[in-house]
Amino acid sequence: MIITLTPNTGLDHTLQVSSFQFNSTIRAIDSAWGMGGKATDVSWILGKLGVPTRALGFAAGPNGLRMETMLRKRGIETDFVWVEGETRLNTVLVVSGVGQSTITTSSLSVLPEHLSEFNTRYQNALNVASCVVMGGSLPTGVPSEFYADAINQAHEHDVPVIFDSSGASLRAGIKSHPQLIKPNQTELHDLLGYPPTSRQDVQQAAEKICEQFETNVIVTLGGEGAIAVFQDASYFIHPISIPVVSSAGAGDGVLAGMALAYLHKESPEYGLKHGFALASAILKTLATADFQVEDYQQLLSQTNIAPL
Repeated sequence: MIITLTPNTGLDHTLQVSSFQFNSTIRAIDSAWGMGGKATDVSWILGKLGVPTRALGFAAGPNGLRMETMLRKRGIETDFVWVEGETRLNTVLVVSGVGQSTITTSSLSVLPEHLSEFNTRYQNALNVASCVVMGGSLPTGVPSEFYADAINQAHEHDVPVIFDSSGASLRAGIKSHPQLIKPNQTELHDLLGYPPTSRQDVQQAAEKICEQFETNVIVTLGGEGAIAVFQDASYFIHPISIPVVSSAGAGDGVLAGMALAYLHKESPEYGLKHGFALASAILKTLATADFQVEDYQQLLSQTNIAPL
């Protein structure tokens, strides 16, 4: 079973508009609900494929209840610790043909007793885990070493970890040597302290991180594809030319594909192929981290993974 761990759970409400102007009433062309937390997104994606997954983390309030109901309707096991405050409600604004922005909030409040309860549930989950996908920001009350501790606990159970975070959380967690990280260009810049300016720079930076932290690295480059550096091989993932509706949650499709590779004990190429096919399918869908299964199946044959 694939376990997902999201400390700062959320829901995304996406609004699509033809244009945006301040001080006016804007009528949305379309709207959709989706998941809003990196790792929980992976459960949401895999649940649509019928893959067994259990979602852990912290949740609160009516938004948390709505999130849990959505997950359970998709066949996903949930084992959240219920805390103070409210699960985040993020608003994703997509302006057709222009771009998109996300307005997010911080609203969970985690107490020491909640952390203790989480630890018990996490230990139980590790007993049945094929891999753990964890990531996202940390809510109020969760210590900065949270991810490092969670990665170390997974190692004690010989369970591989896919880790996707940013800033201080990424810098702290990577020291515990997760099996895989997936920074984008901004997150790579933050991790390195300088911005790679070319594809070759990105590859060299990923190789440095791979060697220093003993972790595999997938760097997503937006519309320019991605570079993956594993301990025994490196790859360039060619971009696919498709109409993009919303990019929200596309990177989490990559995480889901790599989780499938760990679940089925398949090669990194298998994970990359399925992950980037899922990511491309998500780009065609308005709701965060959602997709049409037939799009994913068609895009598998179009996904080009080339050795470097």
